[in-house]
Amino acid sequence: MSGVSMGEPVTTGASCPGTFARAWAKAVSGTSYLPMTQAQLEELLQRLTVRLAAALRAEPFDPRIGHQVGAELVAAHIASAEGLGRTVEVVQLRLLRDLGLVGDDVSDRLARLLATITTGYARALRDRTLDEQESIRRAAMVARAQAERALRDSESRFRHQATHDPLTDLPNRTLFTERLAAAIALPGRGSDRVGVCFLDLDRFKVVNDSLGHQLGDALLVQVAQRLRRALGEHLVARLGGDEFVILVQHTRGTDDVVRVAEAALAAVAEPAVVDGHELTVTASVGIVERPVVGATPGELMRAADSTLHWAKAAGGARWALFDPARHRTELARYALSAAIPAALDRGEFFLDYQPLTSLRDGTVVGVEALVRWRHPELGVLGPDSFIGLAEETGLIVRLGGWVLAEACREAESWAAGGGPAPFVSVNLAVRQVHRPGLVQEVRGLLAQTGLPPHRLQLEITESTMMSTGAEDPVRALRMLNELGVRIAIDDFGTGYSNLVYLRDLPVTELKVAGEFVTRLRTPQVDPASRNDERILASLVSLAHALDLTVTAEGVETADQADRLRAIGCDAGQGWHFGRPAPAARILEKIR
Repeated sequence: MSGVSMGEPVTTGASCPGTFARAWAKAVSGTSYLPMTQAQLEELLQRLTVRLAAALRAEPFDPRIGHQVGAELVAAHIASAEGLGRTVEVVQLRLLRDLGLVGDDVSDRLARLLATITTGYARALRDRTLDEQESIRRAAMVARAQAERALRDSESRFRHQATHDPLTDLPNRTLFTERLAAAIALPGRGSDRVGVCFLDLDRFKVVNDSLGHQLGDALLVQVAQRLRRALGEHLVARLGGDEFVILVQHTRGTDDVVRVAEAALAAVAEPAVVDGHELTVTASVGIVERPVVGATPGELMRAADSTLHWAKAAGGARWALFDPARHRTELARYALSAAIPAALDRGEFFLDYQPLTSLRDGTVVGVEALVRWRHPELGVLGPDSFIGLAEETGLIVRLGGWVLAEACREAESWAAGGGPAPFVSVNLAVRQVHRPGLVQEVRGLLAQTGLPPHRLQLEITESTMMSTGAEDPVRALRMLNELGVRIAIDDFGTGYSNLVYLRDLPVTELKVAGEFVTRLRTPQVDPASRNDERILASLVSLAHALDLTVTAEGVETADQADRLRAIGCDAGQGWHFGRPAPAARILEKIR
């Protein structure tokens, strides 16, 4: 230790700058668009790690090295608030440990060094912003000068600009539409076919946001040049942004257009060097190919655009082929979802009910409310036709609220015939469970209709219950349970099948998914049937240990009911006990 001051940090074990650099690289990866490989990133950060370690050991201590480290991070495009935050975090948590640095004041040195890293980072980011602003200012001045010169150009030049994209010099939307219309309208071409490829770069916004729009524009120019070289015999146009479109005339079928799309994808995927940055981008392509007879430019472009979204939804970096049947289905789904609000206003929805029957004595203990839509054109639609659409669009909150109110209103009158009245069970969607006013809504409905709380059961799927980890939804369910409302887990067994979490949730009933019941129709000697029966018996036993009742869904035969009764299941629901029917028919069965 001779020659080392008492306060100077020293290395107590094997120094591992490489280990720390790898951890640092992992922390900042993905925080911004980095124009380098992972190995290059680790090499850069290892060099900075060595400098940080040297600064911590130096006598006298000089924290200004942090300014340089912060500036180099910005220069390497690790230039986001998240990138800085993760850098500070990993340096604070791991640098001393991974490098084995100890000393009386090493923590103080590290804190001061982190402060200068942050300061250097902020200054470099500010300087870069100012430089970009200056570049923009200069570009604006150049643009003004060019505009003044352009005003003196001839009328003809003002007109190959009206039809071409100014950035890439490719044909623009106007010229492409004219050429497409001409290809469709050629006389004597009744048997001719035409194809359109709609191409869009994947995650191009990341390039613009990370490296700036100027570099993004330069990349678009390179992409345009590649497409023109690779597809020289076809018309390639830029529609705007990162969207390109390719016209394929006189096709012999979809294979011709697919080959064009694959050539376009290959051209785009080649690494590009733009302003010293090596960039690799991918693209998605929507393909439509059909006879020219009956086609219109607008129809073809809309079809190609829709198909492009299919390719994007499938993960990108691929092509997708237009499917008329899928397109019609999506249009029909959109029209159906758009009609839900008006259908609610016109009273087109109604409820059927399916009995939940005691396996002990055969009495109807409850009924499940099932919504139907009496569509003026399509007839009566089951929930499978529109519930998913309502959930996707958020309309499930309004629709679910109507179902809940209507079920409470109808169920209140069922006690008039004397004897114990069944409870009504209503399904709640995820959005309803997370809605802040759920408790007030249910309490208000019970007060308005006069339905006793114990005669209302709210069904929540197992996956929904597991997704209600937030405190507010669980608190709402607990308040409803304390009010006397029954809470049931629907389709139990299709998700996590975890009884442990039920200990802390206000659940009164499990509804076992019909998949477990289905194979009980097979003979008991069948191994699969016996295994399902054992699983059900275990679920029932564990549920009873938690004071939960168990209802089996999908009961279709008397044998299934007998086997469920034998293992102690409390109730059953399914066609064996009754199909969904209007309330009046269910009441006849009850009475």
